[in-house]
Amino acid sequence: MAVPARAYLSIGEVLSKLRGEFPDITISKIRFLESEGLIDPQRTPSGYRKFTSIDLERLRYVLAAQRDQYLPLRVIKDNLDAMDRGLQPSATAGSTNSVTAHMPRLATIDGEFAPSNFAPSAELRLAREELLEASGLTDSQLVELESFGLIAIRGRYYDAEALLVAKAVAEISAFGIEARHLRSFKTAADREVGLVEQVITPLLKQKSSDAKARAEEVTRELAALSVRLHAALVAAGLNRLR
Repeated sequence: MAVPARAYLSIGEVLSKLRGEFPDITISKIRFLESEGLIDPQRTPSGYRKFTSIDLERLRYVLAAQRDQYLPLRVIKDNLDAMDRGLQPSATAGSTNSVTAHMPRLATIDGEFAPSNFAPSAELRLAREELLEASGLTDSQLVELESFGLIAIRGRYYDAEALLVAKAVAEISAFGIEARHLRSFKTAADREVGLVEQVITPLLKQKSSDAKARAEEVTRELAALSVRLHAALVAAGLNRLR
């Protein structure tokens, strides 16, 4: 999406906005941080730098980390990469990036199934080792889950949904349940997705401006209702065992 022209800041405007908090900041310092890969402003056709509000906040983080935590640029750069991928960065030099992810909300909150919990979550990107550490899975468990289609890698990283599945499976495995036992969950989920797709496809084919928004709303509502129904059926089945 194009950014309006005045959404960009010149390097002089960035300097002006930062100088009150960081009196020692200079244009040379900003250029140096760019050369080190900590920021990546766009350029005009004539070569002038164009900074966005995101560039400004990254600069503010870098300068504060140097001043308040005495972090070297290498650690700050690693932290920025972690935050870009939805992870919690390390707080001190010499420590590794924590793989405490900003988890998407689960399907229930205090027992209530909320449609808002099925809204698209913030992007999370985990390397394989990070997914294993964050979830508690072993590598062999992950291989098995991938072979059954319960978890899939997207490009080079695993996303928030993969982490939710991984954490749930890791906890279930404590009861002696293996990935091969969980294929029925994937089959049932695929069927539920298919039902939702049947409902929203006609909405997506409409040309009205609010059709997409309506389709997203219906998707969230149906997702919440399907989870509620599934939980009710499981509860009813378990009650018959007593």
